[in-house]
Amino acid sequence: SGQKVCYGDLKHSCYKLAYFQDLSRRVGFEEARQACEIDGGALLSLESEAEQQLIENMLQNLTKSGSGISDGDFWIGLWRSGNELATSSPCPNLYKWADGSISPFRNWYTDEPSCGSEACVVMYHQPTANPGLGGPYLYQWNDDRCNMKH
Repeated sequence: SGQKVCYGDLKHSCYKLAYFQDLSRRVGFEEARQACEIDGGALLSLESEAEQQLIENMLQNLTKSGSGISDGDFWIGLWRSGNELATSSPCPNLYKWADGSISPFRNWYTDEPSCGSEACVVMYHQPTANPGLGGPYLYQWNDDRCNMKH
């Protein structure tokens, strides 16, 4: 279960945010992708700065309405397969949207993506963390290991 937030738009009629304070309920990238598909959707593809801002506002409202501020990154639908590393393209260009979207929009945190074994992408949501070189760990994107639980 998660908080469903509906937003009227021809392309995206509804967004569903699933946030679990209970760490044991958090899931890896593939489990999150499958859960979205079972629910009739897909992991989020962010196609513009305006959509990024909309999601940031939704996350701010989610944490305000909950039981206090909690850290927990959110999976989004951006990833790369490991066999693409053999190409001559720079690593950041290898990331694709899981739903097939071709949006070039990216919102990487400073020094991301780091690539290597990290192939799946989260939107940072760590309001209690000390800021890093790129500022607070809020809403920018980070590549992470796909088996991490978010």
